[in-house]
Amino acid sequence: MTPIPLKLSLGPVLFFWSRDDILRFYAEAAEWPLDTLYLGEVVCGRRQQLRGQDWIALAADLAATGREVVLSCQALIESESDLKRLRKMVDNGQLAIEANDLGAVRLASEKKLPFVAGAHLNVYNADTLALMRRLGAYRWLPPVEMGRGTLAALLAEAGRQQLEIDTEVFAWGRLPLALSSRCFTARHYNLNKDDCQFRCLEHPDGLRLDTREGQHFLAINGIQTMSDGCHALLPHLAELREAGAGRVRISPQAHGTAAVVRAFRQQLDGQGDAGAQLAELRPHAPGELVDGYWRGQAGIQALETRHAHS
Repeated sequence: MTPIPLKLSLGPVLFFWSRDDILRFYAEAAEWPLDTLYLGEVVCGRRQQLRGQDWIALAADLAATGREVVLSCQALIESESDLKRLRKMVDNGQLAIEANDLGAVRLASEKKLPFVAGAHLNVYNADTLALMRRLGAYRWLPPVEMGRGTLAALLAEAGRQQLEIDTEVFAWGRLPLALSSRCFTARHYNLNKDDCQFRCLEHPDGLRLDTREGQHFLAINGIQTMSDGCHALLPHLAELREAGAGRVRISPQAHGTAAVVRAFRQQLDGQGDAGAQLAELRPHAPGELVDGYWRGQAGIQALETRHAHS
């Protein structure tokens, strides 16, 4: 097999884990074959097992290993305390941020701080991408529902505009679909959002939501709605490169993230069979493996059989 010239990133932990679990996870991740690590609280300002300064200190320690480290910022700013944490991230003085909110884009731009334009910014065309580039973005993530054809066309137009910006695609994990001011997990337990008792800690990969017919459909993660299925682009890495992507992102999960990283690294290095690797990863996945969005179909569509058994 021919190596695929894509870099490999580990996205921020989207779920609510204990402080000990977070620190243990990143101690292990420091040894994995990754090019970039993202870390920080993206979903909920009430998740304070690690505070802003803790994330910054942890990021500095990881940066000492020689990898690129990026601080991921909260995607839905709801209070003055959220805004203070955002400002602290932007003012860290060392590391780039991943901006998941236009307020973060503005603060980073004012500080002349390079940033990654996160998928929550919903960049759907080359003109918006050009705006992000002018404001200081050096990398961007397409919305998770963007398929191969749309991405290739957007990047072709970006090339005609001579935009020099790295493209990173969400390639493994439950898809972060939407955010709301309502906390769905608290509502599930008949609790008020401000007295949620931190029940998200009981669901380290999110809380599965089925349809009335019993079909696994979504996962709820506090104020975030996610796919139940595990988006799996491991068999599509060559297509990602052909479309113009420069790196792929693995989203952390409670168990088996190391195995996912190894499988992606092997594929990028031109080693191993994608079908066999997917079979090994299935027991670790939080839901059924899906790739519908990438193929321009419904995101819930299962990974194509030809990939699963190739």
